[in-house]
Amino acid sequence: MSSSRKPAPAREPLDINLDCKETMVDYLKTAFPTRQMRAFRATDGSMRSEPMLDDDGNGVLCQEAVAARDDLIERLCSMPPVPAALDFLIVHFGTDMVSEVTGRTRRIVVDGQGRQKVERRTSSSNIAETDNFMSGRKPILVFSEAGGTGRSYHADLDCPTARKRRIHFLLEPGWRADIAIQGLGRTHRTYQSMPPVFRPVTTNCKGERRFISTIARRLDTLGALTRGQRQTGGQNLFDPADNLESSYAREALTQWYHLLHAGKLASVSLEKFQIITGLKLVDEHGTLLDKLPPIQRWLNRILALRIATQNAVFEEYMGLIQARVDAAREAGTLDLGVEAIRAERIVQISERVLRKDPVSGAETRLLRLELHLKPHVTGWTRLDKIWGSSDDVRYLRNSRSGRVAVCVPSWSITDDEGRPVKMLELVRPMGSNRIQLAELWHTFWKEVDHDSFKSFWEAEVSEALDKVDIDTISVATGLLLPVWNKLPQDDVRVWRIDDAAGTSILGRIVMPTALEKLESAFGLESSIKLTPDELIEAARGGDGALIPGLHGARLVSTMVNSSRRFEVRDFQPQDREWLKARGLFSEVIQYKTRLFLPVEKADEVLAAIIAERPQ
Repeated sequence: MSSSRKPAPAREPLDINLDCKETMVDYLKTAFPTRQMRAFRATDGSMRSEPMLDDDGNGVLCQEAVAARDDLIERLCSMPPVPAALDFLIVHFGTDMVSEVTGRTRRIVVDGQGRQKVERRTSSSNIAETDNFMSGRKPILVFSEAGGTGRSYHADLDCPTARKRRIHFLLEPGWRADIAIQGLGRTHRTYQSMPPVFRPVTTNCKGERRFISTIARRLDTLGALTRGQRQTGGQNLFDPADNLESSYAREALTQWYHLLHAGKLASVSLEKFQIITGLKLVDEHGTLLDKLPPIQRWLNRILALRIATQNAVFEEYMGLIQARVDAAREAGTLDLGVEAIRAERIVQISERVLRKDPVSGAETRLLRLELHLKPHVTGWTRLDKIWGSSDDVRYLRNSRSGRVAVCVPSWSITDDEGRPVKMLELVRPMGSNRIQLAELWHTFWKEVDHDSFKSFWEAEVSEALDKVDIDTISVATGLLLPVWNKLPQDDVRVWRIDDAAGTSILGRIVMPTALEKLESAFGLESSIKLTPDELIEAARGGDGALIPGLHGARLVSTMVNSSRRFEVRDFQPQDREWLKARGLFSEVIQYKTRLFLPVEKADEVLAAIIAERPQ
């Protein structure tokens, strides 16, 4: 007796969309406002509204709202699926290129014929994927919070990919800064050949700066809680302008409110802003409120605006923040935690104890250091790789100094009147700086052709590679917190100075203009012998500085007949002829003999004086 078995039905191919469309549709079905409202006048005369009911007590639906909801659902369901970042990376590069170290036990993958299939992952999958990445079999690694514990992905000296630099993209960092640091620490560890490059990822929707700001603020908070080296908090990963809740951001928001009230902003009007955000900024007389909405509430309301309005508002607001950060950086008051100076060699010239703690015995010392610095140079190959394909690049050469620079667009700032100020960045072989577009036309920078610029750049690079600069600095180090108020307040940055021999010094650099005041604040006589360049810098800075060997004479900068001069004041009368013989010249002004240094060779004259009159 034969029997025939009915063939199994063909299996439908998988068609799974791993997005949040179902959640969005369910939300619209239940939360979209479709109830018809009835307006009525209350007993106090004010107009109120309430949901309308029919004769049977059932709610009445607004047919226009129902149609709008159904149309929105239909449009949403007709849109192509938006994959999650992890699945998109795997689909785009393929499982043979991407190592996934996450907590997923199953995932959807696409085979060679473009068909979806479910792939199961065991507990040993993450171990194998980690080995695939570290050995170089898979060049891309994606790991989550679950895959960022107990593992290392850095350029370990013992792994085959030790010479391959890690480029760490920070995507979806979340809200917890300690977890973000823990994840970043997976690729930046000891015993590595080179540190990674961290790149936070955002879209062109300016509102996303809100989330980056939260991480930046909390990293700064963690850094402030650490002792000794505050850089351990944020690792200087974020720019100060990224923290939208800093003192600079709060000052910028106050200014933004006033500009909005004055009608000087192009992004939105005061009346419209109050309507679309629900924030009350003025009283019944149209006067700006004394207590304005705090920055957290303002940021949250901005996220609800249309993308175009959101971007326009953030453009103005970020310009105000950047203007304040640039001003603080230029003045030396921008607190960046710990900044680093890497020298080829450190020579200690002198050391002086400023204070000794009576309880712990810890000392506050003033060191005089000679730093042998090799400049960091950008070669032509790297410059061309970064900017060669850009259409906004201009090649400039300074007609006075002969130096060259690449001029590229930079982020704009907003002035105190709400006007956008276009900024440019001048990239040079040994550094860069930002300059206003309007100021560029009043300088000596002139445009040159590409081939000439390349030759000038390579010549400047070749000159810099053979050059070792020797700088002399003074550093307050040791126990600083108890004497912080006695240290100069014009530059609050903390520096870590180290060299190839392993010497490391943590402290604050004291400018030449403040050395005399610093020693005086601790009840000590001035003992540091400034170099000619430092004397000139101190003279330009304010009160001037004592000239070694001249018994209290000071070098100051002064205006005489509408011209800037260097003057030697409080000199001894018997030194007058000796000083003139060394290159100074005298003038009798208002019945008083005054001595001046020739500006063009002031450093040479000072060097001769210091050499013949040692302190």
